Amino acid sequence: QVQLVESGGGLVQAGGSLRLSCAASGDTIGISAMAWYRQAPGKERELVAIVYNGGGTYYADSAKGRFTISRDNAKNTLYLQMNGLKPEDTAVYYCNAPYYTTEFWGQGTQVTVSS
Repeated sequence: QVQLVESGGGLVQAGGSLRLSCAASGDTIGISAMAWYRQAPGKERELVAIVYNGGGTYYADSAKGRFTISRDNAKNTLYLQMNGLKPEDTAVYYCNAPYYTTEFWGQGTQVTVSS
């Protein structure tokens, strides 16, 4: 059906930048939108950003002004450009794709921001 694989995480100092990628494969035509979530240690998974098929976007308040979500349909890849990173951004970041009546998740990529 659909497989999602995240990459691009790592260790960065506060104020630095990272670009996360999510490669989608399989029946990607069924994907209506894509999103990034994150889950910090001991916390619930939270929505970070959404990009819709028409190009519209949504950002959580914590991401506004610092993160940019984008989608390259030709490459079947979702991106999250993360600038001005803060220690509180430390989390496992997950790619999410709604698909008809269900949805798919990637395995996650670790982002660690040192103070």
